[in-house]
Amino acid sequence: MAGPTTTTERGAPGTKRPVGTRLKGSKPKGPSPARPSRLPGPRAVLLIVTALALLASGVWLFYGSAWLRVEQVTTSGTRVLTPAEVRAAAAVPVGAPLVSVDTDDIEDRLLRALPRIDSVDVVRSWPRGIALNVVERTPVLLVEKSGKFTEVDANGVHFATVDAAKAPKGVPLLELTAGQSPSLRRFGADRLTAAAVGVAGDLPGPVAEDTKVLRVRSYDSITLELTGGRTVVWGSGEYGEAKARALTALMKAAPKAGHFDVSAPTAPAASRS
Repeated sequence: MAGPTTTTERGAPGTKRPVGTRLKGSKPKGPSPARPSRLPGPRAVLLIVTALALLASGVWLFYGSAWLRVEQVTTSGTRVLTPAEVRAAAAVPVGAPLVSVDTDDIEDRLLRALPRIDSVDVVRSWPRGIALNVVERTPVLLVEKSGKFTEVDANGVHFATVDAAKAPKGVPLLELTAGQSPSLRRFGADRLTAAAVGVAGDLPGPVAEDTKVLRVRSYDSITLELTGGRTVVWGSGEYGEAKARALTALMKAAPKAGHFDVSAPTAPAASRS
């Protein structure tokens, strides 16, 4: 009978080795054993602790400390409004941490409460203040109704109504006399007012100072009433710069004239009445 057999595996030419034996230098199959994790060294631990301590100190400094809290509210740029009015409308939370003050919210509150304000910049004034930098609207026309005067700025915004005693001096009175004319029905009071505002902005400096009334009868019939009983026919609001140049030249050429017509700026005219 044949003897027991031994299973062999072919290796190098002419040699045999038992199955299951590993060649010298070869890596065992299967997952490598897990390596133990390394703990941070003392230096790294010290850096982490220091960073956390600085963070906690910063949070306390800005939010918990009594040093960086709102104690003073200042205003600038007011002309008609008083600083007290601005501060009251701003309602800055005095005593609150300066870093937590919502400056955008204060700006919105001021613009809603005080229409006379055109723009405002709310600034943190470290370490303990809030600064309110205000720009007020400038009236270019007045609209009179029932003894009250509404101020209108260069953008056509009606922003404040005052009595005669507080009406700004040197600002022309706007008179819309279009009534129920086709011009009023077609363009509307707002558009006619916008045209008047544009004319007021185009007037030469000396003429603007002398203008008492800016009268709008229709979109293309705007006239000026000046001091000394003088009048100017301006026409429509178009070609304002050319009309301003023509009026300036006309007044120099005919200083004693009482009536000027620049509705056609290429052919201006002047007369004594």
